[in-house]
Amino acid sequence: MYRFTLPRDLYHGKNSLESLKNLEGKKAILVVGGGSMKKFGFLDKAVSYLKEAGMEVKLFEGVEPDPSVETVMKGAAVMTEFEPDWIVAMGGGSPIDAAKAMWAFYEYNETTFEDLITPFNFPVLRTKAKFCAIPSTSGTATEVTAFSVITDYSKGIKYPLADFNITPDVAIVDPALAETMPPKLTAHTGMDAMTHAIEAYVSTLHCEYTDALALHAIKMIHDNLKKSYDGNMTCREKMHDAQCMAGMAFSNALLGIVHSMAHKTGAAFSGGHIIHGCANAMYLPKVIKFNSKDSTAAERYAYIAKFIGLKGENVTELVNALIAELRNMNEQLDIPQSIKNYGPGGVKADESIIDEKEFIDKLSVTAKNAIGDACTGSNPRIPTQEEMEKLLKACYYDFDVDF
Repeated sequence: MYRFTLPRDLYHGKNSLESLKNLEGKKAILVVGGGSMKKFGFLDKAVSYLKEAGMEVKLFEGVEPDPSVETVMKGAAVMTEFEPDWIVAMGGGSPIDAAKAMWAFYEYNETTFEDLITPFNFPVLRTKAKFCAIPSTSGTATEVTAFSVITDYSKGIKYPLADFNITPDVAIVDPALAETMPPKLTAHTGMDAMTHAIEAYVSTLHCEYTDALALHAIKMIHDNLKKSYDGNMTCREKMHDAQCMAGMAFSNALLGIVHSMAHKTGAAFSGGHIIHGCANAMYLPKVIKFNSKDSTAAERYAYIAKFIGLKGENVTELVNALIAELRNMNEQLDIPQSIKNYGPGGVKADESIIDEKEFIDKLSVTAKNAIGDACTGSNPRIPTQEEMEKLLKACYYDFDVDF
């Protein structure tokens, strides 16, 4: 038996932000990030629409990129005092992810963060509030997923929280918000979405419903990401829809070790964060090579290659064509192929901000943490400690490994 869970309502297309008027309640807390939604006028619009719906509105601003446990607890305390019946989160993946975790602590004050780390272990929500998510970036798809990623900076680990309870009640996918993304963010979030769709398609938990969404999302991203990066707003709108469909796929089929590795390397090093979407873009070709040793996974990668118009005489050639095409996309989007060339902001550089010695010193622990990540269980192949260390080294130095 499978389960397929989506938001109760999904509003999409231009001016769909206005659907906030349809929410019914007395109080809404609006969770946002660093200021872009305010800068471009969307925050004021959202507040106006919520007030038009007859609600008292309180703001929780300043959620940082890669939101912390501390920010989550602070937001939950504000919610406990304000007592909203709607939690509305708007912006990139960070404020939406943070608000999902805040939601659990608001409804259950005695819950601990450790309680939520175990996948699908959340308490039953909606005893106090419902949740509306409004993305401004075209990548995380957290507006339709059962996931939230929160960082424990004291441990240097990103934790993917997973439970169908935190799938939003309402998602508003308005492309106008995504038009504000700068090129670098467009690139990173776009390759995050591509990774979501590909990992969902080869996941051991895929099904007919997720396959259809994943394949269509892959083709849309392949056809539109570079043009969106170059500023084509028609393609930007298509990317906003594509990332949402990729999210519907992976929320139900789950992910794989590209995400396991990205989660466990993102905040592990003193030189700086490895941006999540950029990490996925760098790691994806290596993981495809590793997973393709599984014949079922190889055939599915080959089908993806054919579906987007790549050529090959057999499964191996098609898998290699897919790997080459993903690397080509990274080149076009100014994304490095390896951690060794990961510069400030995730662009290609001669010298990485991630120190080589520190990377090697932490390799064993990083590999162990990645294997233990919640996303590993649905990967086509479960790597050994030795294999994961080889994979991570391949991602640092950009060399091929025969697994």
